[in-house]
Amino acid sequence: MPAKGIPATLPPMRFLVATLLLAGLAGALSPVALGETTMSLSTVEAGPGQQVAPSDGRFTLAGVHWQGPGRVVFRTRSLEGRWSAWRDAAPEDEDGPDNGSRERRLRAGWRIGNPWWVGPSDRIETRTVGRVSRVRAHLVWSPETRVPYRVPAATIAPAILPRLSWGADESIRRAPPSFASDIRFSVVHHTAGRNDYSRDEAAAIVKGIQLYHVQGNGWNDIGYNFLVDRFGTIYEGRFGGVTKNVVGAHAQGFNTGSVGVALLGTYGSTAPSRPAQDAIAELLAWRLDLEHLDPTGITTFVSGGSNRFASGIPVLLRGVSGHRDTGFTECPGNVLYGRLNGLASAAAAIGLPKLYEPRVEATEGVLRFRARLSSALPWAVAITDETGLEVARGAGVGAAVDWSWDSTLATPGGYTWSIRSGSTRPATGPLRVMTRTTTFAVEAAATPTAISPNGDGQADTAQLDYRLSAAANVTVAVVDANSLVVATIVDRVWTDAGRHSTAVDGTALADGVYSIVLTARTAAGKQLQKTLPLTVSRTLGVVSAAPALFSPNGDGRNDSLEVTFSLTAPADVSVRIVREGRWVARPLFASYLAGQQRFVWDGSRAAGPLRDGAYSAIVEVTDAVVGTTSVSVSFTSDTTSPRVKILPEDPLRVEVSEPALLTLRIDGAVRQREVKRAGIVRIPWSGRAARVRVVAQDAAGNSSRPVVRVRPESIG
Repeated sequence: MPAKGIPATLPPMRFLVATLLLAGLAGALSPVALGETTMSLSTVEAGPGQQVAPSDGRFTLAGVHWQGPGRVVFRTRSLEGRWSAWRDAAPEDEDGPDNGSRERRLRAGWRIGNPWWVGPSDRIETRTVGRVSRVRAHLVWSPETRVPYRVPAATIAPAILPRLSWGADESIRRAPPSFASDIRFSVVHHTAGRNDYSRDEAAAIVKGIQLYHVQGNGWNDIGYNFLVDRFGTIYEGRFGGVTKNVVGAHAQGFNTGSVGVALLGTYGSTAPSRPAQDAIAELLAWRLDLEHLDPTGITTFVSGGSNRFASGIPVLLRGVSGHRDTGFTECPGNVLYGRLNGLASAAAAIGLPKLYEPRVEATEGVLRFRARLSSALPWAVAITDETGLEVARGAGVGAAVDWSWDSTLATPGGYTWSIRSGSTRPATGPLRVMTRTTTFAVEAAATPTAISPNGDGQADTAQLDYRLSAAANVTVAVVDANSLVVATIVDRVWTDAGRHSTAVDGTALADGVYSIVLTARTAAGKQLQKTLPLTVSRTLGVVSAAPALFSPNGDGRNDSLEVTFSLTAPADVSVRIVREGRWVARPLFASYLAGQQRFVWDGSRAAGPLRDGAYSAIVEVTDAVVGTTSVSVSFTSDTTSPRVKILPEDPLRVEVSEPALLTLRIDGAVRQREVKRAGIVRIPWSGRAARVRVVAQDAAGNSSRPVVRVRPESIG
């Protein structure tokens, strides 16, 4: 007979049942002494239909690992004999170390579930949906412990319960902490599990999470930098120092450069308590101010690789981001996530005034110091040498700090800079002044080197970019093959040191071969000249490539790229495919007559399939009069199907990895929904959908695999 509340049959699911009578469990048992309490973690393997009945045992926190692409649900029995509801083993499966780290390699091949605080219990039962080959339960006994709780005060530095006070076991840490060069943003999480824990249970939850993360998941230490309970107590998380940039294991691909804060409990439909929200705001106000970060600001961060953003992808993140902003997860729950902007605003308002984003920009020996203040205030920038002697100072009043120092007159060596404004936290940093140079230098480049000034909007002009190491009088001219000036672009203009650009228009020039000559003369009489080639040819007309999203994967959708161009005279034509300046294919080299031309490419090349990414198709034309000219057009190769996930909680929501058209079948009814950006989208549907099937198709025509969600109560 099945257990009460479980359907007798689960077709077409394959299920696994493991009832673990925990009293001296089989597996590894690691006791941790803490005063008069004892912690332990028990690891139990369970096969289909297997029951384990040890003689004595109990647990308060449960986490499940498994192998295979399927999913696992579990329930637990309290010491009073009451079974809990079924829980998803991994509702927030994007906690974790970064790819390639030792912490991650220790549990390679296993899906890692979340640590659930279940209270004193003695049995666990697991079931699987889909293909699961092995299940392992990690069960932690973490008894209640009284610790010296303190509620944070409304100050910049909140009260933080140190690891010693909440009972962290320093003996089980696997490796010393790693540190990031800086902190760029914060990530807010919830831990999953009950919300009705007591004050004494809260510390036990934190201890249990540490034991599960280390001995269950194989991580170096607890994954979060800080934890907060519903009573407003802040706990020091991962070892290394609360003021240090400790690399956590809380947001895969985004750990290095972020600080992770986890609120104990589940907040998908439950609002966090006011003390918890105040504590998070106090904590972030102080921790982000250490880095001079605006909690309400925006930053671009390059992903280290998660299930939502591939490695190398730049991601726009808020100063106070949610875990779902970095990975496919519901964390930190809809209600808490919806309050992050309010928490960021509250954090920004605590401990004013503040100094944001201090930075130093260097150009030819001139150092520019910039920062932003939370309000208009007097400010000062100071430069001191290695003995502490002040060698330069700048001051002003306003919300923007902006002062430049000419270091070319300073003695080479080490210096320190500081920006101060009233009671704000000062910003400081090192400087090194190198040996001065008085050599006058000019750098110049023109793109493209061949132009087609026929008014079609493509390659009509060339852009001349140049850099001067010192201020100079600049002239830019176009000369013909006999060195005669045929056009003057810049006529003796005094130009500051630095980078500059100007357009070279060939409308008045006949087809032919020319040179761009840049002449720069300093006030001291030093003169340099740069000569760059320029070809003018109107043989090549408008070039286009379609579709803009090219998908050469043989599925019949957007598999071919059509390149069209026009010629005013017979010419040899070459098409080169280039990515980030590197030549990856040359699918065409042929002779054409004058007129409109068309070339179709299926993406094949000798080096193998074309990788996804942004490319340019460069059409080069060589005629009998002028020589070679070219025009470049852009396209993107996209052969990767979108990824979709149906979130388990109501209302019905779908998470998609990129903009796509969703086709859903909900209890037999077909719906379509266009998603314009990656993320979570709510699907209008009244009531609880028993069966949902969704397929996503992106703009390149790539379709995802169908994803199906079937509620357990609708089966059987």
